[in-house]
Amino acid sequence: MKIVSKLAIAGLLGVGAMTLAAADASAAIVCNGAGECWHVRGHRYHYHPEWGLVVHPDGWRWRHGEHFVWREHRGRGYWRDGAWVTF
Repeated sequence: MKIVSKLAIAGLLGVGAMTLAAADASAAIVCNGAGECWHVRGHRYHYHPEWGLVVHPDGWRWRHGEHFVWREHRGRGYWRDGAWVTF
């Protein structure tokens, strides 16, 4: 019976680790109208339409001739005119 318990606990730990890894794997790229883009990892934030933001899949790349700038910041918020706005 001890072996069964240990296997059950190991299985639960494995499933928990996979769930955490899947949550960290969710990512997106968000850009504003001024061409400032940043990564959002682990969360899907609700951005208000009036903020003028576009959410792209993580593998998104801009096309030749388009100009964007990468900006990174941790936490909830978005870039506006070079400043991080927290929400």
